[in-house]
Amino acid sequence: MVVNSTDISYFTLSAYFDAGLFKYFSLIIIMSLYILTVCANVFLIVVICMNRSLHEPMYLFLCSLFVNELYGSTGLFPFLLLQILSDVHTVSASCCFLQIFCVYTYANVQFCNLAVMSYDRYLAICCPLRYAVHMTHTAAATLIMVTWLYPFLAIVVLISLSASLRLCGNIINKVYCDNYSIVKLACSDTAVNNIYGIFYTIATICVVILIIFTYMKILQVCFSGCKLSRQKAVSTCTPHLASLLNFSCGCFFEIVQSRFDMKHVPRMLRIFLSLYWLTCQPLFNPVLYGLNLTKIRIMCKSLVFGHR
Repeated sequence: MVVNSTDISYFTLSAYFDAGLFKYFSLIIIMSLYILTVCANVFLIVVICMNRSLHEPMYLFLCSLFVNELYGSTGLFPFLLLQILSDVHTVSASCCFLQIFCVYTYANVQFCNLAVMSYDRYLAICCPLRYAVHMTHTAAATLIMVTWLYPFLAIVVLISLSASLRLCGNIINKVYCDNYSIVKLACSDTAVNNIYGIFYTIATICVVILIIFTYMKILQVCFSGCKLSRQKAVSTCTPHLASLLNFSCGCFFEIVQSRFDMKHVPRMLRIFLSLYWLTCQPLFNPVLYGLNLTKIRIMCKSLVFGHR
């Protein structure tokens, strides 16, 4: 039967299965991850907002990163908890598209944030004398605004194209809603979706290339400078590179699993790989930056223990 996606009242998430008592173990893990993620990100946002010494572009970009991780986690974790407790794994069409919007904007804002942070470190390390001129608070605020505005507009267009498709079914073989899974259900022509997807992918690749280029320049300066400047640059950039690598690997796992037949891979592993980039990154970053950036570490100790 061919129907518009707007005529479908719900989607069925077929990746869920009867796990018996393991269901409650999964529930505890997901709930614990969500609580830890919320607490860690909120704590670091409070630390940055309460300390004027951290009101520098670098830490404002970090604050934007932590806010995005709260946003992305809230778009996924409560949904997973409800689905684990439910015996019928369905989601209304409107909620499904809302989740796609949250998940996809989270991913795009994450990449844009990492790109802006890499540009900030590039100016600070490669052009230190011009840093204060180029990276003013106004410039930082503008970059943060673009970091959030561009993904939101891009994903609105993406979802509008998907919502107008005629679909032949409503079964999504995942544990959460995914735009590509809905496009695969289409009976109508998806040429416009594919063309937009190509431009969307090219834009994302350009962002990744920008990040790689800036860090290549940073590493070049690191290895050509004195030992002290090299150590300082490496200690500053290590968290950014680790965050980028972790998030990129998670996205790569998800893309491979969505595009290729992975039936030979155990179901639990497939579910873990599809959730990794959405569940581990929001907890990974606060721990990474909280432990590695000296100013944040000192301020955290000051806030918790009441002294410096």
